[in-house]
Amino acid sequence: MRLLKAMLALQEAKGAVTDADLQRLARDEGVPLHRLQGLRSFYPAFREQPGPPVQIQLCRDVVCRLAAGHDHCQRVRAAVGDRADVEVREVSCIGLCDQAPAMLLNGQPRRGRLEDVRACLGGTGSDSACVAGTTPARRWPTDPYASPQARYGSLRRLLAAGRPEEVIASLKQAALRGLGGAAFPTGLKWELTRHAAGAEKYVVCNADESEPGTFKDRLLLEQLPHLVVEGMLIGAWVIGARRGIIYLRHEYVHAAQALRQEIERAYATGALGQGIFGSDFGFDLELFISPGGYILGEETALLEALEDRRGEPRNKPPFPTNAGLHGRPTLINNVETFAAVPAICWHGPDWWASQGKPGYKGLKFVSVSGDVARPGVHCVPWGSTVREVLELCGGVAGGRKLKAFSPGGASTPFLPASMLDTPLDFDALKAVGSALGTGAMVFVAEHRNLLDVVLAQVRFFRNESCGKCVPCRLGSQKAVAMVEQVLAGAREALPVDLGELHETMARTSICGLGQVALLPLIDALRRFPREPSLQSLRRVRS
Repeated sequence: MRLLKAMLALQEAKGAVTDADLQRLARDEGVPLHRLQGLRSFYPAFREQPGPPVQIQLCRDVVCRLAAGHDHCQRVRAAVGDRADVEVREVSCIGLCDQAPAMLLNGQPRRGRLEDVRACLGGTGSDSACVAGTTPARRWPTDPYASPQARYGSLRRLLAAGRPEEVIASLKQAALRGLGGAAFPTGLKWELTRHAAGAEKYVVCNADESEPGTFKDRLLLEQLPHLVVEGMLIGAWVIGARRGIIYLRHEYVHAAQALRQEIERAYATGALGQGIFGSDFGFDLELFISPGGYILGEETALLEALEDRRGEPRNKPPFPTNAGLHGRPTLINNVETFAAVPAICWHGPDWWASQGKPGYKGLKFVSVSGDVARPGVHCVPWGSTVREVLELCGGVAGGRKLKAFSPGGASTPFLPASMLDTPLDFDALKAVGSALGTGAMVFVAEHRNLLDVVLAQVRFFRNESCGKCVPCRLGSQKAVAMVEQVLAGAREALPVDLGELHETMARTSICGLGQVALLPLIDALRRFPREPSLQSLRRVRS
């Protein structure tokens, strides 16, 4: 990580990583210059030359597009005018979907409405008008501790008992699965890593949630960082790791602050470091800020970044449980998964199971945005219906009727309003042709142009492709270009082989991005046969 950390420090201090900076760094570190140039060109956090004093980055993806319109950036640029000290550009989702439209102002999260931009630039806006990224604190059911002094109680109890295998058994009994989208059984993953050969092992928290509509992990990191740290500690104790890393997306500045404070407190109270709580267990934890890019949410691409390489996914197998960071067995879970572990260990797997609806086990955090009255994060019993979640958010904004909803993020197909009573569950949503994904629910009202919505999803995947896979890189570009040609009148209709292009990308792409890049469009064409906005594209094979 030393190269990327050094480059990030330069970017923060100087506003850029110049050619001269790279030459000096190459000499100091004894690495080829082309390697550093490759890192700078790959990661969006780096600039070759400093920008103007005021830099506005506007989210261009689906939720902010719903909130502000497709021409929001053009209107902001028009409002800024010819000011040479201000730069306005569009970026991919910044994880503030509950406060859409959103922007980054010199890297700081802000509300991004036109009036907010004017107020922030003019220095006339109140904090409530300009500041974004924080959510009022709540008492969450997954936090087993009534006071800060009681925190890390699960870890204390486990260290005193000294039976790490029982943790794995509890996670299996609780039926906890990965809550970042892959849904791999957590207990099995921990067991595989525990028994993997190698004296040196690592624990990594994937806090790089970057898919449009997904922001639950941001809230967990801001309000419950102690649960994330404790979950990692328990995982490290179970598998025999001595070092851990939280890999955090760079837009989450408030989460970074909360994590740094919690890590500092944990060291001060003996929860981190050597001889934790008087035991022979030691564990050191550090925070790494990502240089950017959606693809870094893929676990092997994340590992590549931690090893100072371009964040391009690895071929699997081997899997990180056997050969992860620096080739060592590595336990990787996302924020929500780690945060669930202390409660399961404190209350027991039977308690966790009892929190779900009849026939379901556990609790689920969901991000809710789009055309809802009150977007935000909710923790609901597993098996709650989509309708129940929508009611928690005050229903569809403006009292309108619902047209469609995506239950799990940009990679999960939209479902019609008639499926509102589908339970939030991996298997139930798979059965109706969608997925729980990241737990990011985006609602679309009846007056919306559904083609514009799903095309925004496909554009996101095109923009965020790392370029390693030829089918993904070229296929996503070709699909978007064909749709845009139809909309511009340059093509009569989509060719019948668009479905075959999707199948090719799904079969040959290394990671999930290419496998789902066209899915929102392909599925919408099949599932919404009467949608007016899709009529011009009808000549496509389902």
